[in-house]
Amino acid sequence: MSTVTRLLNLASNDDPQAAAALLPILYDHLRELARHKLRQERPDHTLQATALVHEAYLRLVDHGGANWEGRRHFFAAAAEAMRRVLVDSARRRSRHKRGGGRQRISLDDVELTCGGAHDRLLALDEALNLLAEKHPEKSELVKLRYFAGLTIEQAAEALDISTATADRHWAFARAWLYRRVSNGDA
Repeated sequence: MSTVTRLLNLASNDDPQAAAALLPILYDHLRELARHKLRQERPDHTLQATALVHEAYLRLVDHGGANWEGRRHFFAAAAEAMRRVLVDSARRRSRHKRGGGRQRISLDDVELTCGGAHDRLLALDEALNLLAEKHPEKSELVKLRYFAGLTIEQAAEALDISTATADRHWAFARAWLYRRVSNGDA
């Protein structure tokens, strides 16, 4: 059993020392996942990769009783936690109390930033939740590809399916999500 797997098992049994020892080992990989995800977000996003990693990690270890079956399972859970952090951030930004649909203006070059990205993320989240209800295995593939930044081969290995099956699931899920988000059916 690798050190990471052993620490994951201990952390999932509410061992605070294991949870503390786990972060330094996985930190660089989690930051790379966060940087990958944030590159897909709007340019004026206020959340930094470090903050995204820390918030996602806190959500993972604060929910005691998570029983990770190893490294792959942990990173799938981390991708889901990052997704939740970004969706929560988008929801906060879209609230009228926080300025609602107002756009941020840069005082240096007085250009409007691209708007609506948080609305698209919320629509995607809603559509992804519907996909998870109807096709959970395809939803997991989307999370691993889109939120964790895995290749089709890596995602197929994580889900223990063939690459050909992963390709079919990916094509189906992309078309399904596109139809839901573009038609506003989500």
